Amino acid sequence: MSRPRGRPAHGKGVTLDAILSTALAMLDEGEGDGLSLRALAARLGVTPMSLYHHVGDHAGLLRALSDRVYAQALEDAGDAGDAGDAGDAADHRAEIRGLLVRYYQAVARYPQLTLAIFATPESFEGVTRQITDRLTAFMTETVAAPILWRDILIDHVHGSGLAAASARGDVAKTQRLQEQYELALDSLLNQLAV
Repeated sequence: MSRPRGRPAHGKGVTLDAILSTALAMLDEGEGDGLSLRALAARLGVTPMSLYHHVGDHAGLLRALSDRVYAQALEDAGDAGDAGDAGDAADHRAEIRGLLVRYYQAVARYPQLTLAIFATPESFEGVTRQITDRLTAFMTETVAAPILWRDILIDHVHGSGLAAASARGDVAKTQRLQEQYELALDSLLNQLAV
């Protein structure tokens, strides 16, 4: 028996929260390659068209997931425009460092999401773009070659965060890898005199 397209299965609707929670669970289970709207709909017991109402397409799903996961990285990041004069260099450094450490933690927690975004460039919007833009603004105000250094710092986050994902479940190793990341980050920031 087939059901009409776009209608929820079993007479129940689906919320954006349920969609995102289930998609993150699927990513966490290692189904990053299999995270399609069709597979997600099957897991939720709805038709794929039910998901399009909330997230649009696959890139929209990834944007919504990254908005949820990476939003915490922007917390307490401040505004680059509020930095003031050179006397606020320590504040700038703390903001940059805090933003990058929080982003590292999100990448390490959801590595499959980061890899999916790499594979789907059109999903690079929302909070992911805001993180990049915020870091660009910080770098522009503090260093020569801001785009180069922004890219170095972001690549460092991605490489270290993805590597740390292999230690999930091993609390001591996870902590050790984060400490190593932060030491390396401090070394980079010291080179920038930020």
